[in-house]
Amino acid sequence: MGINFFDTADSYGPWFADRYLAEGLKSASNRDEIFISDKVGQTRQGPGVWTPHGEPNYLRQQVEVSLMTLGIDHEDLLFLHRIDSHFSVAEQVGELKKLQDEGKIKHIGLSQVTVGQIKEAQKYAKIDAVENLYNVSDHRDDDVLDYAESQHMAFVPWFPLNTGKLTGANSPLAKIANKYKASPAQIALAWLLKRSGNVLPIPGTSSVAHLEDNVAAASIKLSDDDFKAITNLGVSNR
Repeated sequence: MGINFFDTADSYGPWFADRYLAEGLKSASNRDEIFISDKVGQTRQGPGVWTPHGEPNYLRQQVEVSLMTLGIDHEDLLFLHRIDSHFSVAEQVGELKKLQDEGKIKHIGLSQVTVGQIKEAQKYAKIDAVENLYNVSDHRDDDVLDYAESQHMAFVPWFPLNTGKLTGANSPLAKIANKYKASPAQIALAWLLKRSGNVLPIPGTSSVAHLEDNVAAASIKLSDDDFKAITNLGVSNR
C-alpha cells in the first residue's frame, strides 16, 4: 500500500507498540525504505496517567532500550515526547543532540510544544519535526503548524481522527462526506492534508479495512469552499 512511516513510543502500551513493530521489521524486505518515528521523555503509570521525565541520563537510556527492542542501530526521527519542566530545554534537547552526534538519532523532533519552546530548542539542535494535538475539531495550534511550515519542519498531528461531535448523521462534516462519497474520518484526513504540505497524519488502525480507508483519504481533493467550511467547524485560536 506504500506506507513506510511508523510512529511509536515505548510508553505506548507501555512497550507493546515497540515490540509489535520490531516483529514486523524482522520480516520486512524493504527495511531501508521504512522510516521509524520514536519518542522518549514520558512515562506511563496507568490508563490516562502520563508523566514527563526528561532527566538527560534517562533520555539516553530510553534511546538505548528502544534501539535494542526495535532491533535497529539508529532512530530515523526521535521526538522529545514532552518537555519536562524539572529540567532545562538545553539539558533535554542537548542530550538528544549528543545522541545525534553519536549516530544514534538522525532527526530530532518535539511533541506538544509552543512556538516559543520550539524556538528555544532550536538554539541547541536542528528541529526537524513537531507532533502536536491537531484535528478538525481542535486546531488551536495553528500558529505551531504555521511556524513549523515556515521552518521546513514536518508537522505530525496526533489524534488526527478526533472529530468530536462532528460525525453525527446530520452534522455538517457528514454532509460534506456524503458529497465526496467518503466517511467523515476520511474527510478529516483530507482536510489535514490540504491544510499544509508539511502535515503527516498518523491515524491509528485496528483492521486492514480501516487502514485502506485511511489511505484512500489521500486521494480526496477538497474544494476550497469545503475546506473553509470544515475549518470553521473546529476550535481555533485565530
